[in-house]
Parts: sequence; C-alpha cells; structure tokens
Amino acid sequence: MGFSDNITLGKLLDRTAAIYPDNEALVYPDRGLRYSYTELQEECNKFAKGLLKLSVKRGDNVAIWATNIPEWVITQYGSAKIGAVLVTVNTHFKSFELENQLKQSDATTLVLMEGTKSSSYKSMIYELCPELHHCNPGELISKKLPFLKNVIMIGDEGCPGMFTWDDVIKMAQSVSDEKLSARMAELNPKDVIHMVYTSGTTGIPKGVMLTHYNIINNAIGMAEGMKLDHTDRLCIPVPFFHCFGCVAGTLCCVVAGATMIPVEIFKAEKVLNTIEKERCTAVLGTPTMFLMELELYEKSFFNTASLRTGMVAGAACPSEVIKKIINIMNIPQIVVAYGQTEASPCMTYTRADDSLELKLSTVGRALPGVEMKIFDPETGQEVPPGVQGELRARGYNIMRGYYKMSEETAAAIDKDGWLHTGDLGIMTENGYCTITCRIKDMIIRGGENIYPREIENFLSSHPAINNVQVIGIPSSKYGEKVMAYIQLKAGPILTPEEVRIFCKGKIASVKIPEYVAFVDSFPLSGSGKILKHKLREMFSESIQCQ
Repeated sequence: MGFSDNITLGKLLDRTAAIYPDNEALVYPDRGLRYSYTELQEECNKFAKGLLKLSVKRGDNVAIWATNIPEWVITQYGSAKIGAVLVTVNTHFKSFELENQLKQSDATTLVLMEGTKSSSYKSMIYELCPELHHCNPGELISKKLPFLKNVIMIGDEGCPGMFTWDDVIKMAQSVSDEKLSARMAELNPKDVIHMVYTSGTTGIPKGVMLTHYNIINNAIGMAEGMKLDHTDRLCIPVPFFHCFGCVAGTLCCVVAGATMIPVEIFKAEKVLNTIEKERCTAVLGTPTMFLMELELYEKSFFNTASLRTGMVAGAACPSEVIKKIINIMNIPQIVVAYGQTEASPCMTYTRADDSLELKLSTVGRALPGVEMKIFDPETGQEVPPGVQGELRARGYNIMRGYYKMSEETAAAIDKDGWLHTGDLGIMTENGYCTITCRIKDMIIRGGENIYPREIENFLSSHPAINNVQVIGIPSSKYGEKVMAYIQLKAGPILTPEEVRIFCKGKIASVKIPEYVAFVDSFPLSGSGKILKHKLREMFSESIQCQ
C-alpha cells in the first residue's frame, strides 16, 4: 500500500472500487446486504449528491448518530466525497449530551436512526428541537441549536421537519456526476474530514479534528501491521463512532480492498457467530470484548479456524487474555496496539510476526512515520531506554487540534509538535513500549509509586478471576491505598482474604490490595473502555468491600 500524501477519502474509495470492483465491500448477513466495492461506491455517490442538493458545503459539519448500520458507512464516505466533516455521536448519549455535542460542533446536518431498544433518538431530537414539528425539512430554525438546518432520519418513514434517507437518495437524481467531480477536485488531503469526540473519561469531551491525510495513512499502517489484503474479511464489532471502528475498521478495509463485516451492536455471541458463518479472517476488539467472547467460547463451540489476524486495543490488555486470544480463539497474528483519538488513533503496535513474549509484555513499536519518545513528565527531559516516563508521539497522525479549544490543544501538543499522551511507560532500546498506567491513575502510597496495571496483570493469572481493575483510594495515613475490583468467572467463589493470600510472597506487600470488592460487571464508556473514575465514585458511595 505505502504512504500516501495526495489522496482524499472519496478518491481512495473510488480507487479501491476500480482495482477490486467485484470484491465484497460491505456485508450484513442478517439484512441480506452484500455490496461489492462498485455498489458501495454507487451508494456513497448517491448520498454525496443528495448532500450537494441540500447545499452542504465543503467544511460543513455533518453529524451521524447511529449504531454500526450500513448507512453509517455510506454517510462516512458520501460526506467525505463533498468535503463535509463527519462528526461522530456516541450511541449511548442522552439528550443533554447530544445537545452539548451538536452545539459545540456547530453541526449543520444530523443523520440519525430512530433509536435502540434502550433509547429513542427520534424522541430526543424532537425534545431538543421542538421547532421540527412545525417546519419544512431543511428549514429548521432551532433556538438551542442555531447551526442545525437539516435532519435526516434513516429509513423511509416520514417524520415532521425531517428528510428521510430515501428523500436524500432521490435528490441525487437531479445532481450531475460532473458537479460531484468538481467538488471532489476542490478538496485537499490536509482538510479536516473527521471530528471524533473523546470519550470524556477524564473530562469534558473534545472534538478531535482529523484530516484525510491523518486517518488514511494511519489506516494504511494498521492494515499493513495486520497484513490485511483484498482476500481478508474483517469482523468489526467495535463502534463506528470511535476511531477504532471508523479508521481501524472501515478505513483499513478500504485501503486494503478487504471486506467489512460489521456487528451492529456488540454481543459476544453475535461476534462469534459472524466469524463462523462469514469465515472472517480478522477481528477487532477491546480487551473487555475479547474477554466476553472468550468466556462464551469456553462454554460453547464456535468454529473460528478461519481467523488469522486482528487487533486488540482501546485499553491495556492483560497478558493472560492475549494468550487466550492466540491459543483459544486461534488468532496467531493478533496485533496489540496502543493509541488515542488524538493520534488518528494508532501510535504503536506489535507486528503480526512478533514473538509471543513481545505481544504479552509490550504494545509494540511505533508505526512507520510516527516518532515515540519517553520524557520525564516533571522536567520535560527525554529519558534513556528502560526508564519510566510519559509517552509522547509526533508524526503525520497527530490531530489538527481540538475544535474551538485552543488552550486545550496547546496543552496537548507542545511547541515541538509532541502529543502528550498522559500515559506512563517504558521503552526498550529497540523501540518497544510497555504502558504502566495513566499518570492520573498512578497510586502513591506512603511515598511509593504503584502502577495499577502491574497488579492487574498479576491478579489476572488467578484461575478464578475473569477481569480486575485496580485503583487508589484516599487514606489519611498513607495518602492512598490499593483497592481491587474483581469480576469472577462463573462458578468459583473467592474471598478478599484469599485474594490477599494469593498475592503474598509474589508481589511487594505495598501492592497487595487492602480493599477488595467483587462486581458482576464494570462501568464502560461507549467505546468499551472501563471507566476508572466511575469505580472511584463507587467506592466513595460506600460499596460494600473488605
């Protein structure tokens, strides 16, 4: 594939469709939908022309609020063809969060589905914009959302004040191919094309501005890391609204000519069934997703022999889980990756043919074209190999900045172009990185620095423990003490004292959890990350522990 500095998302899709016209591009088995690359290109062109008819301009922000449905992918590439910036909306949002994001992003157009089993998106948008009840589609004048003009409901059911998806597709008939081509010719690969909001696990969500250049080259790097080509079939259960889904997922497939096989809403059984029935050769997932799949896999039979590669990312993955992914799920070339939305998202990964030891102990080395260094967070000086410090990244993949947040951008990217990740880690002489923890998650107990991931990795080796998260909790004597939240496997029963006995003599006494609580599940962000700040809140609310 190679590095690319002169192509946009729209032209990339056109190029792939020209090279692999009959390859399956997008497959939804339950819907009976199987688009070839030519057919996907045609659908994206129709939507792009429909947006032109709606007078959507280059640089306008177009938001999409939907699960991993076909229209999401069509919106991603259709909007890119006319230079509109895709604003991704978390599918778990409620009206307050939706209002904040649409207002902060200045979105002029919203594409949405009716909702999920637990949320009515349709009701929420009417609550925010009651003016929709009394206006013509495309003529919204909203008190709360002054920039929003067009609301497009996916489906063919008419809703007051909104266009249907079919309306927009029909509009395409009156727009010429030449007009679309002319708009595409105006676009620059360095234009912002995606605005992905951070999950807000550490503060107010921020709109990360990513260019064609950022994300296409990041996808090329990840596809090469997984050794994806036009024969591969990638199962995508991670949400599209996150970079993991729309860059490592759909865009990796487009750069390689591979087949996208999305799972609309994550369910472990659905993922495993999809892999088996569609003979998927690759799969993406967060550690939590893989844990759920492995737990089910070990209870039932699923044929995953077709798998070859994939990527685990989004959070630190315990070494025991990686072993199971390789040996039980049959993914010998699994790639362990580290990234952030601000980096498009990938910064480092293990290579498909790296040793088991490297996959178990590191998150790999930098992608081609990306620099990674370790700096002392207090002095700002680079530290030598083997010394812990903050990971910082620089390269083609670093965001343009946070939308309308210049101070926050300056705090994240220094004058030399280094992105400050906020993660502590160690780098070997050959560039392989190990993440120890978030700077904010480090526990300081009586002057001792304690890194939660080290304890989490150790406790994960206990045969009765399915997942574990370690946090620091306030202590008047020591400053902080260690607490472990543990999710057990089905069947075994463990007591807090047995957990401590398991630790004695194997890890330093200051690292042994003084508090242990057992939970059925962990609070997750919409992108599947475990929310440690929620665990701290749980403790402050006096969850029963010993």
